[in-house]
Amino acid sequence: MSSSKEIFEKMFAGGDIKINGDNPWDMTVHNEGTYNRLLSDGMIGLGESYMEGWWDCPSLDEFFYRMMYYRVDKLIPNNFNTIKYALKAKYLNMQTKTRSKVVAHKHYNMGNDLFKGMLDKRMIYTCGYWKTAQTLDEAQEAKLDLVCRKLKLEPGMRMLDLGCGWGGLAKFAAERYGVSVVGVNISEEQVNLAREVTKGLPVEIRLMDYRDINERFDRVASVGLMEHVGYKNYRSLMEVAARCMDDESIFLLHTIGGNFSQTKTDPWIDKYIFPNGMLPSPPQISTAAMGLFTLEDWHNFGIYYDRTCMEWLHNFKQSWPELKDKYGDTFYRMWEFYLSGCAASFRARKNHLWQVVYRKSKSLGLYEPVR
Repeated sequence: MSSSKEIFEKMFAGGDIKINGDNPWDMTVHNEGTYNRLLSDGMIGLGESYMEGWWDCPSLDEFFYRMMYYRVDKLIPNNFNTIKYALKAKYLNMQTKTRSKVVAHKHYNMGNDLFKGMLDKRMIYTCGYWKTAQTLDEAQEAKLDLVCRKLKLEPGMRMLDLGCGWGGLAKFAAERYGVSVVGVNISEEQVNLAREVTKGLPVEIRLMDYRDINERFDRVASVGLMEHVGYKNYRSLMEVAARCMDDESIFLLHTIGGNFSQTKTDPWIDKYIFPNGMLPSPPQISTAAMGLFTLEDWHNFGIYYDRTCMEWLHNFKQSWPELKDKYGDTFYRMWEFYLSGCAASFRARKNHLWQVVYRKSKSLGLYEPVR
């Protein structure tokens, strides 16, 4: 019978990954218990053993890229807890109004100092648009302008920003395009800072669940929210956007998505990073919008998320001396694991970033796509 180490040596060989090899993407194992832990705990064991320093890798993003591109990750066995989690995610609504607050408390309320150190100057926590940009600040400003141009904003319009983050889009749209904005968010930390950065502008930031908004707007944007609402609520998100629009309004949906329809996310990501979240597929998005909207444009620039995540990782490491006393070494390894894995998922074309533009079915006239 093969040992647990031999099992993983054969498994990783499919991605040209060697255990204790010389390549920067090879896995250096410090604790021989790592192999049994991977067998018993699956992907959660892979992440937790890294967090605890049981193994290392000089180029963690390349390790993940090879794992995903060659689908080695699919060979790692599930354990009982993973199966139990998958069943719970499938049959329960893990994103009710009460449960949806878990990710706000666990992730977005961790501390604005962390995100200030990691993100661009506007604190935009979604994919940058690197078409002509040279820096992260430029890429995020280009993305905000792309959103506004796709929404075809005009002075005097009223815009709804669903899941408004730290207020970056609301501030940009109000200053550059002369619109008034209502942003809704359930994270107290984000709302407090968003109110501060938009002070003096025609912007109202509300601490509320997206499902509770019921007013009319000229334009609606959802940037980075759909990943958090769960497949049982995809339709609800679309219905909220639809009821807040008149016949000539435009709705822009900006979301990470995957190649396959799923009802769960990676169990390690769920446990440590984004509780109760999941990524939609094209059929899930289209089904949720069916009968409410006409599809006007679908733009994929997910390849830019690789560079965005690597820029965030670089900034995080540069800022670590000021953060380490508050967060600690285990958090550092957890965050490195998270950002490296995310970058690799886009590099391997496992995940994508879509901007989808919808109008009401009664809308007349041609919509000219924007790039």
